Amino acid sequence: MLHFEEPKVRKLLMKGNVGLEKEALRVTGDGTFAGTAHPFPDNPNIVRDFSENQLEINTGVSPDAEGALAELAEYEKKIRRKLYEKKDREYLWPFSNPPRIKNEEEIPIAIFVGDEVHKTVYRKHLARVYGRYKMTFSGIHVNYSFDEDLLRENYAYVLKGQEKEQISYKEYKNRIYLDLTSNLIENGWIITVLLAASPLLDGSFLTQEENGKTDFVGMSSVRCSELGYWNHFVPAFDLSSLAGYAASIEKYIDQGWIMSQSELYYPVRLKSPGQNDLTRLVEEGVDHIELRNVDVNPYAFAGIELNDLKFIQLLLIYDACISPPELTGGRQIMAVANYKAAARYDIDLAGILTRKGQVISVRKAALTLLSRMEAFYREAAPEYLEVISFQKAKLTEPGKRYADRVMKEYREDFFRKGLARIKEEQHDLS
Repeated sequence: MLHFEEPKVRKLLMKGNVGLEKEALRVTGDGTFAGTAHPFPDNPNIVRDFSENQLEINTGVSPDAEGALAELAEYEKKIRRKLYEKKDREYLWPFSNPPRIKNEEEIPIAIFVGDEVHKTVYRKHLARVYGRYKMTFSGIHVNYSFDEDLLRENYAYVLKGQEKEQISYKEYKNRIYLDLTSNLIENGWIITVLLAASPLLDGSFLTQEENGKTDFVGMSSVRCSELGYWNHFVPAFDLSSLAGYAASIEKYIDQGWIMSQSELYYPVRLKSPGQNDLTRLVEEGVDHIELRNVDVNPYAFAGIELNDLKFIQLLLIYDACISPPELTGGRQIMAVANYKAAARYDIDLAGILTRKGQVISVRKAALTLLSRMEAFYREAAPEYLEVISFQKAKLTEPGKRYADRVMKEYREDFFRKGLARIKEEQHDLS
């Protein structure tokens, strides 16, 4: 764990690196999926996700949240302008949930050739296992790594007074991320509660017909709920070592439950440097941690507010400074249930199962965790208390949650009002 009580460590506590990935669907003027080819074939930062019309923006690594968000916004502008200038104008759909879908054939699997043909094979596998409809969900992934100066200062503090090293720096660094993962498995559901922004669906998603009806299925985030991105099994990880973590994922691949580590649809993942590879992860150690349960926020230009991105960083730092829980297989199953409960719209009715086996409302559990973070940052970094207050207001003031705003503004006609919104925004940008 990080020892923020040590002044040299506390001074560096907020130093870290941020990278963002954002997915979004390209649609035509009538709201149907764009059937044109990927418009940025030579840009390594703007690629295709599952389908040909689903863009994925990958930012570089920034030393702070502001820099990562500014880069994401620049790519967003670049894409919107190019789509607006097309002869047959296109737009970026602003929600995590897709617009109207006529049928599965309207969701074109991205086609890769040559050395990348395996990417198309993988996407066809996903289509068979999960169906193309589910692949149309879009979201934001937040990648974070602690600054090396912070980790080395903390490592020096850990070794202080010891006659010889009890653990290498590489092992120590992996342990920091493994313990962080344990804490996030237990309490990372709060990100879903606070950033959920996808309560509504076009009726075509559930009935697989183009009926134009707006559906509400009781979720604040359909993408993060049991209807969204989850595997057909609940994984359990060995977090005693990095090799154990990798082996527990490899087991699911060997048993045929998933095709590769990329198919592990879990809110928290440890990543190697470069390409996501388990062998490389074990050999080179953890490079960063990835959080995957962030909805696209239609009220933020680039899909995420700065205060929300800063809050995620605060949660990561807080979780790195507290003792990790002992996560048995049963408690990991419980943790997944809590993540899914956090995606419910009624956060007073939905419940979080605590370590003691008690069930308390999602709202109460979230406020309790925020209060603990508040107490921590009052001592560790009081200048960030406003970020936590911003999140608390979503739970204490009616209508402050993004899901509440979407319900109020789009409940009458999710598809048509969403389409009108992006046309208006695109026109303003031009």
